[in-house]
Amino acid sequence: MPLISFKKNHVSFEVAPGANLMKSLLEAGLPVASSCDGDGVCAKCKIQILEGAENLSAENDTEQFLKEKNNLAKNIRISCQTEVHGDVKVDASYW
Repeated sequence: MPLISFKKNHVSFEVAPGANLMKSLLEAGLPVASSCDGDGVCAKCKIQILEGAENLSAENDTEQFLKEKNNLAKNIRISCQTEVHGDVKVDASYW
């Protein structure tokens, strides 16, 4: 099972392969910024990927559009559009 871990002092947790990153973080009790409830409109749910980017789903068209529109760095993912397929280490500015 894939493991989501954190830069800061949050407890790591396992998720099912293919789990949505945003939903997984919310289910673990971590806040995820969003004004569109994960509909892929606002890009506020951006998460910095510190390790394991290769273990995430490829960027879909919605994510690519949002990243380009908001001039986001390569290591930033839109969590509502991202699936976890292996271990990943993440961070967010608001944690």
